[in-house]
Amino acid sequence: MPQAHIIGTGSAVPKRVLSNKDLEGIVDTSDKWITRRTGIKERRISSKAEDESTTGLGTRACIKALEMAGISPESLDMIAVGTVTPDRQFPGASCMIQKELKADNAYAFDVSAGCSGFLYALAMANDSIRAKSCHNALIVGAERLSSILNWSDRGTCVLLADGAGAVVLSSKKKKGGILSTHMKSDGSLWELLYSSYGNSYTPEILHGLDVKPFYLKMEGNRLFKRAVECLTSIAEEALRHNSLSCEKIAFLVPHQANIRILQAVAKNLGIPLEKVYMNVQKYGNTSSASIPIALDEANRNGRIKKGDHVLFAAFGAGLTWASAMVKWSI
Repeated sequence: MPQAHIIGTGSAVPKRVLSNKDLEGIVDTSDKWITRRTGIKERRISSKAEDESTTGLGTRACIKALEMAGISPESLDMIAVGTVTPDRQFPGASCMIQKELKADNAYAFDVSAGCSGFLYALAMANDSIRAKSCHNALIVGAERLSSILNWSDRGTCVLLADGAGAVVLSSKKKKGGILSTHMKSDGSLWELLYSSYGNSYTPEILHGLDVKPFYLKMEGNRLFKRAVECLTSIAEEALRHNSLSCEKIAFLVPHQANIRILQAVAKNLGIPLEKVYMNVQKYGNTSSASIPIALDEANRNGRIKKGDHVLFAAFGAGLTWASAMVKWSI
């Protein structure tokens, strides 16, 4: 049975940097408060003037991943995009990215699973490759969460941001690559994180923001506790499935929700923080884009070596949570 190997990574973030100091002029908060509670120092916010749509950011990330992989868009069989902020209700972001790439031989679809969207899409592509119905797949996480924020709510607007990341999966006969994927959901807890109709005002400092007719609502305290529980359990499931101990893991690359969640999960798993890849301080929470952005950064910085075991874990609206175990191939 063929194995799905990651052979290329890419990412793209908006040019505009919104610092904690900038947020002090928008909402009742402070750099000290944000840093202590989230670990975030700055985040990237898209602008229509820079063509930083979900499609635009996703396409840029895909081009970088394809260049690293050394394959052409025409070689793709599948494009799967995890997103909750496509540019239109339909067609999906995947079809718009397919158009930009001219990947005419691929079929394309979106996955709406909140912050777990990238790992859900990765699991679907892995299954297709193992079933021999797909050879090359492009898996993307792309979000413009700035378009669905209530800029009067300091509990959410300080957390979320925009960006995109992508990986190329390819079928190989050699062992390794994606060893397993694991997915869970609990729709009974949907009210902990959901969208509500209505527009929020756009702060003057964020001119050029392309907003949608709904905004995000979150019950932070209950969501925090559940996130730690679910991320811990789904990571442990991946470890058990592959008969691996935490000592054998080179890196945990988690969804970059906030630093306190990541610290709690690492403590529960017994993984030292130096093995938890974190860039939430620079980019904030970019939902389904956060894992592929972090993975691309770690890969390009030489932090991940060929043969390393890398564990992914995500948690998001739905509620959904997922993990994947990968033996690095690049």
